[in-house]
Amino acid sequence: MIRRREWLAAAAAACTLPPRAMQAAAPPRRLRATPASVALAGQPALAAWAYEGRVHGPTLRYRRGALLDVELENALPDPTTIHWHGVRVPNAMDGVPHITQPPVAPGERFRYRFTLPDSGTFWYHPHLGTPEQVARGLSGALIVEDEDGPEAEHDWLWLLADWRLDASGRIAEDFYDYMDVSHAGRLGAQVTLNGRSVPGEQQAAPGERVRLRLVNAAPARIFALRFAGATPWVIALDGAPLAQVQALGDTLLPLGPGMRADLILDLPREPGARVTVHDVFGRGERQLATVVADGAPARTGPARTAPRAPAPNPLPEPVPQDAQAETLVLGGGMMSMGGWPDDPLPARLARRLRRMGGAREADPVWSVNGQAHLTHDPAHAPEFEVARGRTVRLTFENRTAWWHPMHLHGHSFRELARNGRPPPGRAWRDTMLVAPRESVEVAFVADNPGDWLIHCHVLEHHAGGMGTRFRVSA
Repeated sequence: MIRRREWLAAAAAACTLPPRAMQAAAPPRRLRATPASVALAGQPALAAWAYEGRVHGPTLRYRRGALLDVELENALPDPTTIHWHGVRVPNAMDGVPHITQPPVAPGERFRYRFTLPDSGTFWYHPHLGTPEQVARGLSGALIVEDEDGPEAEHDWLWLLADWRLDASGRIAEDFYDYMDVSHAGRLGAQVTLNGRSVPGEQQAAPGERVRLRLVNAAPARIFALRFAGATPWVIALDGAPLAQVQALGDTLLPLGPGMRADLILDLPREPGARVTVHDVFGRGERQLATVVADGAPARTGPARTAPRAPAPNPLPEPVPQDAQAETLVLGGGMMSMGGWPDDPLPARLARRLRRMGGAREADPVWSVNGQAHLTHDPAHAPEFEVARGRTVRLTFENRTAWWHPMHLHGHSFRELARNGRPPPGRAWRDTMLVAPRESVEVAFVADNPGDWLIHCHVLEHHAGGMGTRFRVSA
């Protein structure tokens, strides 16, 4: 067993700044996780869990290359951690309990310190009891500003989430419900944008340009966004700038849990004109937001040209021709005949008795390469090991009837192919939405040493076994 002080020593050693710079740094910013009563999802006083008493937590803004120095103070009744989703952090700062750090017990603190290597839109959330802690409200945005980003009059964050409330208007506490785990995950009827019920409304002057940062912080809900009244350009996905901006046009913008997108939206010049945003994923359609061109026109003269992309991040380019090939077969779930992990009846009955007594655990209904990984157990052998600096060509083969946003910790990858066909743009991602029965190939350079998770970001799917880890040698 590794003692807590040894974990803390390893975390300190992982910081990329020299000791003198550490000593000269300002005190850390506090993020206090605590139960809180918040106005949310149409409820004037909803009992939630929050960072600094806010749902969603404070938006953290930095410049690329800056030091993030945040101390988590746990005032919750349960242990917790913080995972910095999409950020290429040192391994000891990744927030995965028992793998990269010990759980932060109630009343304890943990200090996260690392430099921010990439610009873009990221977010933070717990990685312990995640289906419950995120569903109770623990999440927030992390924005690392571009050194020379596209010009815009406004920089807006839209953090999307959903909430399941019970008949009394409280957050429903069925966090590991078998039907949720084995189907599409926990879907709440109350959808919010920045904590407010949809549809939301914002205003800008006619002709003004808006940078719109979208974050899907829902436990399981997938959005497919359609814009009407103006055509936005996509300039970045999962924080990584595109090589060429893409006009969205009539194309839908998919946004699975954990995924982000940065858009540029030029408002119409006509006062009173409206741009609407709808979610059309699945069977229904829901209006999420309206942007109103309010006031006198902000611009005259010729129409604006397409925006330029932000400067690229310093990501190492994969070399697929000399790559280590790995395949992750995604199995299990309802309406699937293959990939169900072993779950003997005595174990199943014992688990359900524990849940009746208040235990928080899911049934093993999902698998990666035939095995369910229900916890962050360091006893699990890595799915594969790779030498530091080598390219990994990774295939996600989805043999299930459900969508899976597969998230890679500590690295970003290039999309190479979907069902054997190269996608346009070969974008960088850290969370890839894989459709039912679909095969997706990606590649990344394994340049960040340590043990890293790969898992479905439908949080109930991960809790039910759809996750694993790999090791990058030092």
